[in-house]
Amino acid sequence: MDDKLTLTINGISVRGKKGQTVLEVCRENSIKVPTLCFHPKMPPYGGCRLCIVEIQNMRGLPPSCTTPATDGMNISTHTDRLFKIRRTVLELLLAYGDHNCLMCEKNSECELQNLVYEHGIDTVRYKTNFVPKPLDDSSSMIVRDPNKCVLCGRCVRGCLSVQVNGVIDIAARGSDSFITTFNGGLLNDSNCAFCGECVASCPTGALTQKQSRFKGRPWELKKVQTTCTYCGVGCQLELNVKDNEVVKVTTDPELGGPNQGSLCVKGRFGNDFINHPDRLKVPLVKKNGHLQESTWDEALKIVADKMGSIKKTSGPDSLAFFSSARTTNEENYLVSKFARAVIGTNNVDHCARL
Repeated sequence: MDDKLTLTINGISVRGKKGQTVLEVCRENSIKVPTLCFHPKMPPYGGCRLCIVEIQNMRGLPPSCTTPATDGMNISTHTDRLFKIRRTVLELLLAYGDHNCLMCEKNSECELQNLVYEHGIDTVRYKTNFVPKPLDDSSSMIVRDPNKCVLCGRCVRGCLSVQVNGVIDIAARGSDSFITTFNGGLLNDSNCAFCGECVASCPTGALTQKQSRFKGRPWELKKVQTTCTYCGVGCQLELNVKDNEVVKVTTDPELGGPNQGSLCVKGRFGNDFINHPDRLKVPLVKKNGHLQESTWDEALKIVADKMGSIKKTSGPDSLAFFSSARTTNEENYLVSKFARAVIGTNNVDHCARL
């Protein structure tokens, strides 16, 4: 059975598939429709109303992200009417918040900022009773600024649908709505696992990484794709580097890998050890009760002599080896081979198993 669809979008005949939404067909055919609440990893939401389109013989202006595509549809995505409505929506979002781009960590990466620029908004016509809310700075990893939130719900759906944690939700109604934890308290006092999925999903500066604040603007950072070294899953991530220092870790679903753009708390936030002043750079050997810098030859000789002595006096099973996920598979194999073939013990374990 043929599952192909033929639609007309902005006067051009395009192809789609049954089961796709209008927005998915547009994106598949390189037709840009503005969105804020839509995210390809999450179920459609239809909350921001920016992706509205005109569809011939259909009442109103349906959101393209929740409207199923059907054969023969005639769709317009960029009429004057749609432009004016989207512009009004963006102005209302600006009016019900404090969007100071000069002091925002997401400057130039903010989807709201980009849409405001694209729609030529330089003033906001609406006056509201918006009252600023306090910043949640309790976490050592995530900063929550509710005044920059546009209630797109991406953080909520990322937490619930992608990571299956369900720590946050939308409370209250209408213009009084806000994102909160289920106990209504600080993020640090909640059941948050600090995976950072909400930060990665947020289109504005409402959720940002605390460790990277004021360490580099987005255009100053060089992104280097690599594999997370904390366990053996092989998650793909981007190291954001400035002046040879890792400022933060970001992800992109397009990188592929088993994580599809998601990370755990260690992969996203556990990078401060790289440039930590206490990180060991040379071997230390205890002499006269104090640790002193040594050469690798001296340190390895001491370890080899100690291992040989213990094996001789207490047997090979008196020794055990614990390997690390931060090394390569080949290096871990060598640890296993050394333990079994050289020392003669099966006492081998690995941190990724725990």
